[in-house]
Amino acid sequence: MPEKAIAETLFAQIDSFELAKNEMLATAKSKVVDESKLKQQFLKLRLAYKKAEWAVEYFDPANARFINGPPVQEIEITSGQVFEPAGLQVIEAMLYPKFNQSKKQEIIHQLDLLQSGIDRYKTRFKFIDILNWQVFDATKQEVFRVLSLGISGFDDPLTLKSMHESAAALQSTGRTIALYATDDAEKINAQFAAAINYLNSHPDFNGFNRAEFITKYGNPLSVSITRLERKLKIKGMHYNQLLNQDAETMFDKDAFNINTYAPDQQSYSSERKIALGRALFADPILSGNGKRSCQTCHQPDKAFTDGLMRNTAIGTNKPLKRNTPTLINAGLQPGQFYDLRARTLEEQANAVVGNKDEMHGSMKSAAVKLWNNKTYRELFTKAFPLSSRTHIDTLEVMNALGSFIRSLTLLNSRFDDYMRGNQAAMNKEEINGFNLFMGKAKCGTCHYMPLFNGAFPPRYTLVESEVIGVPKTLAEKEIDDDMGRYSTLKVEAFKHAFKISTVRNAAKTAPYMHNGVFRNLDQVMDFYNKGGGAGLGYKVENQTLDAGKLNLTAKESKAVIAFIKALDSNTEALK
Repeated sequence: MPEKAIAETLFAQIDSFELAKNEMLATAKSKVVDESKLKQQFLKLRLAYKKAEWAVEYFDPANARFINGPPVQEIEITSGQVFEPAGLQVIEAMLYPKFNQSKKQEIIHQLDLLQSGIDRYKTRFKFIDILNWQVFDATKQEVFRVLSLGISGFDDPLTLKSMHESAAALQSTGRTIALYATDDAEKINAQFAAAINYLNSHPDFNGFNRAEFITKYGNPLSVSITRLERKLKIKGMHYNQLLNQDAETMFDKDAFNINTYAPDQQSYSSERKIALGRALFADPILSGNGKRSCQTCHQPDKAFTDGLMRNTAIGTNKPLKRNTPTLINAGLQPGQFYDLRARTLEEQANAVVGNKDEMHGSMKSAAVKLWNNKTYRELFTKAFPLSSRTHIDTLEVMNALGSFIRSLTLLNSRFDDYMRGNQAAMNKEEINGFNLFMGKAKCGTCHYMPLFNGAFPPRYTLVESEVIGVPKTLAEKEIDDDMGRYSTLKVEAFKHAFKISTVRNAAKTAPYMHNGVFRNLDQVMDFYNKGGGAGLGYKVENQTLDAGKLNLTAKESKAVIAFIKALDSNTEALK
């Protein structure tokens, strides 16, 4: 059976990973470390990991973050537990660009930590069954991982061996799928071989044509894996995840499930809930003074923003603390607000209505007013049918609003058309801008394709935040004093950390950043090009954005902006 052969191969690959780790550890323990040898062994270690990545990331993702997780503190949202950075990316930062002998003991420590992960995977692949449907799910996710993370340099930002590493990952994935192919074997093997050859033949990180690779090589791989699974009639468990298991590519029109982050199944959207939520969204009845609606700040003709640096507190001229973000595609992220203090759109709606500066109302009093309104009473009865009804529940109000916002999911930009096969949907400058966005400009290492927000692909269970050193004003050379996530979770790493916002529709949602400090995309590009706040010389002790200059030319920055404009949604679908 293929499952047994796959498990044996994975066990052997983990053995190879362990061997490569031991070789590097021996060199690191030398009295005088040979830097060149250590770096070569590190690159070998990373390639060994990539060969098992499809299974490692799928079957034990919690352990994987200690093998190849980002080199920053991570916090478990539910428990608040802080995890220190560990693994290959941490080691990379100690080795590149220049190894310092003072880092020797830290590297040895990190290599020792890898052993516990190795032992765990050995046990996993030796004693726990691997099911056919899991293999197909995992290998397709690996293709998606390569497209969204691998070729962007997400996990090797200093060595930039992304193409060779992605080739190694696809080679292992292809060999796994080939075990299931019969009369399709020749076609699937040829597709994987072509993709691997393209990666190995185009190793230059900055010059790599990601648009061509994705459309001509990457997408056909995930299509073939999906169709082979259907042909073999392999049935397995379907679970609630953002990226639908049945999607053939990451760019399918129905690839993403808008109900994934709803509080529960009873909260899933329906046409009647959406219609009710649309009415509530535009009605000031939810506010304390009856004069402000959700739509006051989230205006449909401005991509559900307001075009202001910061709106004002209700009934005053006092500016609010933060800029109004777009609600388009807000349902496709597992955390809300700039500081991620809400996990669902329902929680967000409740917090906004109850905020004394934003709407100064309460869901409880709003529910009473809505019950006393005959029209709303009928709409709620239809949207939330009950055997008997004597009132409107506050959760129903929150869910109606959440359902409407989920309906604002619009993955129908010209970029989406291009990735779905319409080669005329983007021009050469926009395609070049996409390649820069995902490459030299490093935008894609935080704004993950294809959603271009901070929800981490391909599992999308985490949403990330960054410290980039946003200034208080353009005139003042100091970081804004808003503490961001630290205000709600007292972890040092979260000081001035903010959710990674979506880049989709950014051309329509100026001004930018949590405080609206940048008036246009040119200013945003200039800020990133110079290395954020730290790169500009501001005091930012915990900046997570690389403070090095990107060295983008004016022409390249212009191309990135042109691409961002190609991410504008077609809002005609909402009318």
